[in-house]
Amino acid sequence: MQPSLLSLADQSLYNIVSTATPATIADVIATMQAIDALLPPEDGLKWFNRLYLMVTQQVDFNPPAGGWKNPRWLTQLDVVFAGLYFKAVADFLAGRPIPASWSAMFASRHTPGIDRIQFALAGMNAHINHDLALALIATDTALNVTPTLTSPEFTDYQAVNQLLNALMPATLTMLATDTLGVLAQDTGKVGRLLAFWDMCRARELAWLFADHLSSLAGPPRALALNAQDSMTGVLARAILAFS
Repeated sequence: MQPSLLSLADQSLYNIVSTATPATIADVIATMQAIDALLPPEDGLKWFNRLYLMVTQQVDFNPPAGGWKNPRWLTQLDVVFAGLYFKAVADFLAGRPIPASWSAMFASRHTPGIDRIQFALAGMNAHINHDLALALIATDTALNVTPTLTSPEFTDYQAVNQLLNALMPATLTMLATDTLGVLAQDTGKVGRLLAFWDMCRARELAWLFADHLSSLAGPPRALALNAQDSMTGVLARAILAFS
């Protein structure tokens, strides 16, 4: 679908994401806030965007004790990472090819009967499992750094996991404020979903996958990316179909 043929709401969404050129975490937050203000509660993308917004605000407003070890690297990573999300939305709305990892999420955004937390986790699955390794490589290349498991960059990366764990109670409250969300929590569905897909574990695997990709070039690299994308797409469909 060409942008000119979109609904009025999706045309506005396209205008937001296609012109987003964030340079700071504050810029990323402003773009996500604009998306949140635009999308209605019935749009599943709203709940992934809301969760992502909360995570980004947590990183920006609540640094670990002693501060970030390499704030320039972390800011660059956040900006590049968010840019991949904005591009995926813009490409989808413009009818351009998008990764399989994002396809299920975007195709289901108006499907009734899917809980908010399913949309949120399906989006995080696509963004972390597919996009994060690419954002890590792009950031390291741009800043000419080679992080290791003992580097300041990895310390900051791990510190984000601690922030995510601290944020989780507020996140679950936000995602369980509608009837479906409350029902999901009462029947234990939320707990089963979180056991099925763990955000922090996905971030750990993304770091390892970035290391793996960095050692590849040409067809082997493309093959690894395609395999990862296919697997992530399967996971997204499983999350959205979870009952």
